[in-house]
Order: sequence, then structure tokens, then C-alpha cells
Amino acid sequence: MTDDSQRFTTMYDECRQRVWAYVVSRAGRQIADEVVSETFAIAWRRFDDVPDPALPWLLGVARNVLRDNIRADIKRESLAGELRAWTEGDHAEQVAERLAIVTAMASLHEDDREILILVAWQGLTPREAASVVGCSPAAFRVRLHRARKRLVRAVDASPAAVSRSRVRNLSEEWS
Repeated sequence: MTDDSQRFTTMYDECRQRVWAYVVSRAGRQIADEVVSETFAIAWRRFDDVPDPALPWLLGVARNVLRDNIRADIKRESLAGELRAWTEGDHAEQVAERLAIVTAMASLHEDDREILILVAWQGLTPREAASVVGCSPAAFRVRLHRARKRLVRAVDASPAAVSRSRVRNLSEEWS
């Protein structure tokens, strides 16, 4: 066994239970094993960065992993909630159109979704949205144009019947 492997094994044996207890106290037993595993995987990848004593650093990593997991859960729940909100109380044709658009949105790359959401759902101008994503207004407009094109292609590929003009109208409303 190499020196690093031995040091890592020692660190793992000394700290795993305390990291696990920390995660359980913050998030419960259901995800503790997953978060602890990810924490020690990060520790192994960044082993040269792990200070002595390792426990505070490991707890910080566990905290970040847990926060990332919570953010991912919130994103999934938010998208599911938005889908439900779009489909409740509408007529069948509107529901089918919205479902096709939301499905198409879900198939897009996260960057395209973010750009479209900032303009469409958040109501930001391209200048305002550009400052959110950290680019120039001109670059944002190019990204928005490309994201709209990809959205139209994704809707066209959808089995749901949505008129191309409806998607264009929505896309224009989002500008």
C-alpha cells in the first residue's frame, strides 16, 4: 500500500463516522451514505489539499456536497411544479401544447433553458439577463436566438401536435 493510500485509509477510519453523524444531523439518514461517499471521493481526488487535521475540511466538503444535492432536488421539484402548474386547469389543446414545450425545454441544455427562463419566466430584458449570466448584451442576444432555434427544433421533434407558429409566437413573447 502506498503512503497516500495508507494516510487516506487512516483519515477515513478516523473521520468517516463523524462526517456521517454531521450529515445525518443536517439531512437525515436517507442520503448520509451518499454524501459521505462523495465527500471522501473528493478528498481522494484532492488529497494534496487536505490539511491536518482533516475533519474540519471534510465537514466543509460534506456541507458543500449536501448543499449541491439540495439544490439539485429543488431544481427537479421546481421543474415538476412548473409542469403541474402549466397543465392544471387548461383545455386539452393548451395542455398538450404546454406539455410539448415544457418537454422540449427539459430536453435542452441547461444553459439554453436558463437563457429562455430568464427572458420568458422571469421577464428580464436581454440586457438584464446578460448581467445575470455574465456576458455582454450582444452575446446574450445571440445565445437567446440560438436557444430559441433549438427550442423550435425540439418542439418539432416532439410527438405532441404543436404548431410551429405557436412556438414562434411564444418565443417572440419571450423577447
